[in-house]
Amino acid sequence: MKELERLVGIMSRLRDPQNGCPWDLAQNFQTIVPHTLEEAYEVADAIEGGDREAIKNEVGDLLFQVVFYAQLGKEEGAFDLNDIARAISDKLVHRHPHVFGESEESDPERLKANWEAIKAAERAHKDADVSVLADLPLALPALIRAIKLQKRAARVGFDWDELTPVFDKIHEEIDEVKAEVAGGDAARLEDEMGDLLFAVSNLARHLDVDPEAALRRANHKFERRFRAIEKRVSDAGEVLAEQGLDKLEAHWQAVKEDE
Repeated sequence: MKELERLVGIMSRLRDPQNGCPWDLAQNFQTIVPHTLEEAYEVADAIEGGDREAIKNEVGDLLFQVVFYAQLGKEEGAFDLNDIARAISDKLVHRHPHVFGESEESDPERLKANWEAIKAAERAHKDADVSVLADLPLALPALIRAIKLQKRAARVGFDWDELTPVFDKIHEEIDEVKAEVAGGDAARLEDEMGDLLFAVSNLARHLDVDPEAALRRANHKFERRFRAIEKRVSDAGEVLAEQGLDKLEAHWQAVKEDE
């Protein structure tokens, strides 16, 4: 707690109207959001890399974002860090009656169902929107939000219970993309591409694969292999842009073989 108090003090000093940092003083809730999202992704990146020192540092950066919001709230008289901690503590206790209450439930699936039921009741209490799709932030990355929308719909039975129609839907969407490519309507093509991506994310959900993590891993793999191609071409004293697709594809296959 001592170091957390020190961090809160540093944040307060940075926002001091007379002697604070001009950049920090210029920030507000809206301007900090992009930095918060960036820090969250950097935490994920550090975890992906497995470097515990990097994870510690990146989580520290993310914690600073929370402290920044707390300082902004305190300046407005709306809330402070203690209020934030109290709110999340109360929520966790309320959502874990099997730990902090009288419930003795221990089955993982029933615990998950109870958790979702409690969350649904909370949403109904605080918001007039009682849709099962309510309270899903629009600012979520589209891929993550697609999965959450699908999971919400699945809770009330709007879901396939086998893989065959999921694959069929993907093939159907591919055909529709092909049709729009031939048609030349950019807006309709974008619409069909969205449907295809949504269908692919649905397959990932049915296979219990995190599509965001899978795509992030694919990005890392592509970057690693392409950098290896660049090195091969450079070591040969040649120019990458002069290789042509056939040679680059041959390098790609060679790099895959080496791996």
